[in-house]
Amino acid sequence: MAHPWKDLVVWQKSHKLVIEIYKATEIFPDKERFGLTQQLRRSAVSVAANIVEGKSRKTDKEFASFLYNSRGSLEETRYHLLLSRDLNYINPEDYEAIEKMAAEVSYLLNKLISVTLK
Repeated sequence: MAHPWKDLVVWQKSHKLVIEIYKATEIFPDKERFGLTQQLRRSAVSVAANIVEGKSRKTDKEFASFLYNSRGSLEETRYHLLLSRDLNYINPEDYEAIEKMAAEVSYLLNKLISVTLK
């Protein structure tokens, strides 16, 4: 069975973002296991998952709605990353690399939303 969402560059990049976030959160303190670690992972997964769910819908309007949800989850993820950096759970270099990935996903999401709504 084909998965058309796998062909979307924005999904590919968001999937890589999720993987990097999982790697980065492996070293978070145990006390954050059910706090920030879980929130950060959940919001990152939601970025990619909303693209998948939206691409599986029948209309461009529905797809765009899920892309907006994805964008909201991405911004939540970016805040959790910033907080993680400020709490010294993630080093500044790793933060910058992941934030750069998030910025690229944001750009691609915005472009796809604008194309989808035309």
